[in-house]
Amino acid sequence: MDEQQRRQFINEVWQRFEEVQNWAIANWPDRGRPLSSSDFVEARKEILALGLTGDARLDHPAQAGEPEPEQGGAQYIEVTPAPWP
Repeated sequence: MDEQQRRQFINEVWQRFEEVQNWAIANWPDRGRPLSSSDFVEARKEILALGLTGDARLDHPAQAGEPEPEQGGAQYIEVTPAPWP
C-alpha cells in the first residue's frame, strides 16, 4: 500500500468514525451522564496511529520513550481499557 492509499484510507476511517461518534452522542440513552467527544479520545488516537509505518505502529503510544524492562521500566503495561461502569 502506498502512502496516498494509506492517507485516503485513514481519512475515510476518520470520517466514518466521526459519523458514528456523532450518532452515539446524539442517541446515548443515559441523559444523566451524557457522552461527549472527549469520551472518544483513545479511539481517535488509535485511528491516527494507523498512519504510522513500520515499527512505530507496533509501539503503544503510552510506551513511547519509556525504558525497557531490563533498563528498569515496567514489566507489564495495561493497554486494555477498563469496562464501562
